[in-house]
Amino acid sequence: MQRSKLLALAGSHLALWVALAGCTRGPSSSDSSPAANIKSPADKQASAAAPLPPQTQEPADPLHPVVALETSLGKITLTLNAEKAPITVKNFLSYVNAGYYDRTIVHQVFRGHGVVAGGYGTDLTEKHAHMAIRNEADNGLKNVRGAVAMARSPEAIDSATSQFFINLADNPSLDFRERTADGYGYCVFGQVTEGMDVVDQMASVEVHNTRDLERTPVNPIIITSARQVR
Repeated sequence: MQRSKLLALAGSHLALWVALAGCTRGPSSSDSSPAANIKSPADKQASAAAPLPPQTQEPADPLHPVVALETSLGKITLTLNAEKAPITVKNFLSYVNAGYYDRTIVHQVFRGHGVVAGGYGTDLTEKHAHMAIRNEADNGLKNVRGAVAMARSPEAIDSATSQFFINLADNPSLDFRERTADGYGYCVFGQVTEGMDVVDQMASVEVHNTRDLERTPVNPIIITSARQVR
């Protein structure tokens, strides 16, 4: 089965969805008078001797790495769950760190249900992927709004490679139910922690059908880069 059939997630299970229906910080208000900003020589010397404040950036968490997707519609931040989906997270990060997702597109949009990405270049050519991985859909994570999961062929449990989707709504029909191809579900391995408004914007674009893809955006939505930031 060709990798384009991984979009059978879109052609089959995602089709069921269709059938079933940063804020900016302002200036401090503590003291805005010009006199408050004038420092004496003694003040300057004391300031120079004062220790630097501690770093406020969150430390890296190997069990919950963070990936930033820069897209033509805005930035999306994904927090991954290597505790629950170690194989899937390792696989996803291997594509991220190799630059595989750079200049790829969100190639299918199912309004109100999910958006699919990670397999096609901006010229709509399918990209070569690595070997398929084991499906970890039985990890207890659910396909809820904002959850990031792997696309696969509905006929083969362990067929996910590079393509992934972001849930626009709660989709319990995509969760693990039983150890059969139809009931195994789609592995959730992370969550959108920033930029869900961008994902919602993706869901509102005009789509059409091509020879190879259903419901692909008329005007391409481009993932310009994918980077592990923590």
